[in-house]
Amino acid sequence: MTSFLNHTDDSLLRLATDGQEEAFVELYRRRQTQIYKFALHMSGSAIVAEEVTQEVFMSLIRNAAGFDAARGPLAGYLYGIARKQVLRMLERDRAYVAIEDDFVASTAETPLGDLTRSEAIESVRQAVLNLPPNYREVVVLCDLQEISYAEAAGLLDVPVGTIRSRLSRGRAMLADKLRVTSRCIV
Repeated sequence: MTSFLNHTDDSLLRLATDGQEEAFVELYRRRQTQIYKFALHMSGSAIVAEEVTQEVFMSLIRNAAGFDAARGPLAGYLYGIARKQVLRMLERDRAYVAIEDDFVASTAETPLGDLTRSEAIESVRQAVLNLPPNYREVVVLCDLQEISYAEAAGLLDVPVGTIRSRLSRGRAMLADKLRVTSRCIV
């Protein structure tokens, strides 16, 4: 088996399109977790995230020629496919699908601590899911996925200033939603 550790994503894609299945497997291993997490945070559903992740890589296999390295990195291309797939699925389903309980891994040592932590995490998830999509995606990319503003701008094909303003507005909306939620709990 060939070692692909020193290969870039672009070179792995070229090798995969030339028929080297192991190159595609390596590319999938490198990027699937990021794509899955993005789709999960955008949709709130592990099922949707799994479907989106699968569809992203199936789309890549079907249309590798659609990727243009001159327009940006392969990761950006994959996030773009994922973004479109999530929005398409959310539009299609329209019904909110709750995040599965096994997604929340509690580390508190007491039952009360577990409950409090779970409620806080769920409040944040709900608040993120209730953001308008253009604000949600920058919050997910920059705050949850820890992608730089420049990378997010490339992924969404908007200027860095737009990312900054959407992120600022998204964070403010998120803070408002969490403030309202905390008042309701008390």
